[in-house]
Amino acid sequence: MAHTHLNTEKHLKDHNLTFLMVFALGFLIVLSIAIVGTLTGMPWRSWLPGAESCKSLFGGVQAAVYSFMSHTL
Repeated sequence: MAHTHLNTEKHLKDHNLTFLMVFALGFLIVLSIAIVGTLTGMPWRSWLPGAESCKSLFGGVQAAVYSFMSHTL
């Protein structure tokens, strides 16, 4: 029984690390799109799902990444 608990704990740690890596990579990609869009004056919020109603740059990027991740994981 204890061996099963250890395997479950390891699996959860691996899953958390995977989630964090996917989130960080997605955040950097979406942030770069948002920064380029902001600097060029383009409507980047309409390009990214979930970011349409957010007013701040980081809030819109975070919403877009969570929307993206809900489709991938």
